Amino acid sequence: MEPVKRPIILAVDDTLEHLELLAKVLEGDGYEPCLAAGGLQALEWVAKEKPDLILLDVLMPGLDGTEVCRRLKADPATRDVPVIFLTCMSDSPDILAGFEAGAVDYIAKPFRIPELLARVRVHVELRRARQEI
Repeated sequence: MEPVKRPIILAVDDTLEHLELLAKVLEGDGYEPCLAAGGLQALEWVAKEKPDLILLDVLMPGLDGTEVCRRLKADPATRDVPVIFLTCMSDSPDILAGFEAGAVDYIAKPFRIPELLARVRVHVELRRARQEI
C-alpha cells in the first residue's frame, strides 16, 4: 500500500515572519509547506513542482500577488491550482480584483489560524475531488 501523500501548500510572502508562521501552522495540520519569498520565486518554484494550493500575499515588491495569480491562471499547466490571497486590503474593489485574477478565496491579514486552516482544507479537498472526476 502506497503512503498517503501530504498535500503541498506553497506559501508566498515577502515577510519572513509570516512565512515561518505559515510553515509551522500548515505542517502542524498535516500539510507539506513550501515557501517563496516573492512573486518571481513562486513562479520559478511552480514551474518545477505543482502544489495542491497556493497561499499568496497580494502586496509584495516587484511582482505582486495579483500579477502572479494572473500568470498562473494563464498557464495551462498551473491554471487549476487554487490560489487563496492573503491580504491586508479589505476594500471591495481590491477583493474583486483578486477574484478577477483567478483567486478562489481570500483571507484577511492578520489571519486567524482556525479560519486559515478551514479554508485551506476546503480548497485542497475540492481540488482533489475535481482531480478524481
